[in-house]
Amino acid sequence: MAQPMDQETIVYGIIKDVPSNDQQLLIRSRLTNCDAILELNEIDSFPYMTSSMFSIPSEDLEQGTYQTQVIHFAASYQAVEYHWEEWMAKFEALLKQMYWVSATVHLETELSGKHTFIWESAGSYHSPSEELSVRCEWEQEVAFKVNR
Repeated sequence: MAQPMDQETIVYGIIKDVPSNDQQLLIRSRLTNCDAILELNEIDSFPYMTSSMFSIPSEDLEQGTYQTQVIHFAASYQAVEYHWEEWMAKFEALLKQMYWVSATVHLETELSGKHTFIWESAGSYHSPSEELSVRCEWEQEVAFKVNR
């Protein structure tokens, strides 16, 4: 007999790198960002944040990097919303080490709907060690039945 499923939470999002005509800045920012992600452990305590959650696109124009490199990530957790402050602390610690223009995290919970968290750089882009600011948006899906 099948066991009942525990409460699952999906977390996913993107980190937008710095678009620039300055080749040295592009190289420095992308190497710094790659290093920060690769320095994450592959085994982590809950709520885990590991390098395998992240995907860093290549520099190839035809492979998804036009001007902005978009780093994406995703994971499935058991009720991570009850440990959300810890997860956010780990994510912000990663962001503090990186160059970026904005970062967006989507949190999809079974009990409290969907939440969107957005970090935006205060200037033209965030450099490692600068302060962070976050904005939270909450949306709730409402299902309704149409009788025909």
